[in-house]
Amino acid sequence: HDNEIIGRAEEEMSSGNAIHLWYCEGVQIECNLVRGHRDGIYLEFADHSVIAHNVSEDNLRYGLHFMFSNDDEYHHNEFRRNGAGVAVMFSRRIAMYGNAFEFNWGRASYGLLLKEIYDADIHHNRFRENTIGIYVEGSARIRYLNNDLERNGWALKMSGGCLSNTLSENNFLGNTFDLSMNSAPGDNTFDGNYWSEYSGYDLDRDGRGDVPHQPVKLFNYVVNRTPESIVLLRSLFVDLLNFSEKVSPVFSPPGVVDHRPFMKKINRNP
Repeated sequence: HDNEIIGRAEEEMSSGNAIHLWYCEGVQIECNLVRGHRDGIYLEFADHSVIAHNVSEDNLRYGLHFMFSNDDEYHHNEFRRNGAGVAVMFSRRIAMYGNAFEFNWGRASYGLLLKEIYDADIHHNRFRENTIGIYVEGSARIRYLNNDLERNGWALKMSGGCLSNTLSENNFLGNTFDLSMNSAPGDNTFDGNYWSEYSGYDLDRDGRGDVPHQPVKLFNYVVNRTPESIVLLRSLFVDLLNFSEKVSPVFSPPGVVDHRPFMKKINRNP
């Protein structure tokens, strides 16, 4: 803890990681500043560990990269301007809270990449100005609670094999696309979030919209099929396309609905 590890890495193949754990248990990594390496913090087979109050920025690949590491906690860290963001893979029973994932831009950049993660809690985090805020693949029983997803290209992308995930009391603020799915929604639930794109009403004044919100736009479907169409973003044509889908849903995946969206931004305590 309390280290500054500053590198000058220019190429992934000729550089190393700032902090590297392999086959460890019960390790605490706290209050470090890591900058300018391949991966800021790398863990493999590191169980029952705590990574907290670190700043990992300006690394070539991942600010945090861990695999096959179970029962870990990651809280109150800042990950920013890393080449590919943060990657969390092949792990169970993890908790990530109070973290900031910011300014990770590029064709393969994510605030947070989740691949084959099971039984996790992701809450009170901030995902701001990333190409993709959260990308999830093959992950189940993850609870997303009270996160802010703000001004990302895609706030949340869900790929195949994502089951029994719950999104509740999250703020989706000014993202180009709030939600993208390339497979059936399964038993994932999206109720009780705030969506800045929501244009419904609240006649009974209980703070919840009376009209369900469908966060997947038709143009999102078009972009997934034909990526080049992104050049039409913010055009009148796209506005008309999305409006027509809202009036008469045809391509919006059934089941991807917030039945009780919040009318106002949800306050969170990090």
